[in-house]
Amino acid sequence: MTETSEQFGGGANKRSLLSAMSRGARKKCPRCGKGRLFRSYIKTADTCANCGLELSGHQADDAPPYMTVMIVGHIAIPLALAMKQIFDPALWVQFAFWTPVMIIATAWLLPVSKGALVGLQWANAMHGFASADSGPQLAA
Repeated sequence: MTETSEQFGGGANKRSLLSAMSRGARKKCPRCGKGRLFRSYIKTADTCANCGLELSGHQADDAPPYMTVMIVGHIAIPLALAMKQIFDPALWVQFAFWTPVMIIATAWLLPVSKGALVGLQWANAMHGFASADSGPQLAA
């Protein structure tokens, strides 16, 4: 019986993790940084219009919403507690202020975190990006 192990990111075609995640977070193709990553809010395009990278094979699943909730929660909750300690507003004021702030922050951060995750997957040749047709890394 033979065992196979998948080695991520190895080989002559080394991809830059930081630039791929940065490009994805800006909602651009992780390979070229020019084409659009999403065709709608968080629906990835099938291919990059600029370099032709196949984008439909990524497997982001529940990671972007999880990361978004973790980030927004870890920023908003301490700020809300500080606001309570410093200004002591009424509870309805707290809810009236923080509910829309958290909804807007979550809506803004969700495609950013999904783009960064797709960039991470591309840089590590994971899931749908493990094929040999991914081409060379373009200069940042």
